[in-house]
Order: sequence, then structure tokens, then C-alpha cells
Amino acid sequence: MKVRVMVPADAAAWARMRSALWPEEQPGEHATEIAAYFAGEFPRGPWCALLAEGSAGEAIGFAEVSIRSYAEGCVTPRVAYLEGWFVEAAHRRSGVGAALLRAAEEWGRAQGCTEFASDADPENAISIDAHLALGFEDAGMVRCFRKSLGD
Repeated sequence: MKVRVMVPADAAAWARMRSALWPEEQPGEHATEIAAYFAGEFPRGPWCALLAEGSAGEAIGFAEVSIRSYAEGCVTPRVAYLEGWFVEAAHRRSGVGAALLRAAEEWGRAQGCTEFASDADPENAISIDAHLALGFEDAGMVRCFRKSLGD
């Protein structure tokens, strides 16, 4: 298994895994964001997409990392942020997620960050347990609200 930065040839596998992680999004939205990333036009930069490959070179996981000016529980104004993290079910609990996380941390350090943050749905016990097992500290729970200002 190895972890590397995504290249355009990874777009289909990345879109498939994004759809598994975020099924509520339309597939076209994933394709649009992936195309923007490779065109250097991703609206939320800097951004890095990492791919975990199995022994046969197949895509088995990914991590998306950005730089945010704020993250809950952090004190610095430049925080590496784990935007998305996914490992195929057959490869979970085998070190793939940890390898992706280490690569994401290294990218954050290279960007000058001294803190790394993430989030998880409060009902997603698997993700919460994985974060805690890999050294994240719980920074609290935030409930988000929205209200339409249209018609």
C-alpha cells in the first residue's frame, strides 16, 4: 500500500469513493469539483487530495486536506483541515486510514501549519473512534443551522 497525491488519471476512482463517502451529493457535483481541483481552480484552496493504492495499484482510499483560517478548538490562524477521509470497507482497520492521515499531516506541516483539525457527524461512531484512535482530541460538538432568506 502506498499514499500519493492524486493525478488526473485518478478522477474516476476519486469520484466513486467521494460518492460512497458523500452519497447525498450528486455525482456531477463530485466530477465538477474534481475537474476544478486538477485545473487549479478549486474554490477553497490551498487543497491537497491524497490517494491510497493497494498492492495492485487499485484505489482503496483517499483524503482531502485544506488550509482553514479557523477550526474549532484550534488557536492558530492557519490550520490543516481534514475535509474528507475514506477507506474502502475491505481495507479498513489495516493501516490505510492511518497512512492517509500521516500523509495529510505532512502536507499540513509543509504548508506551515502547526495544528490539524477535522470533524465527524455526531452519529458516525466509526469515524469518531478512528479520529480518537489516531490522536485527535475531541474539541466539542457544534450544531449547525440554516435559514432560507429567499421567497
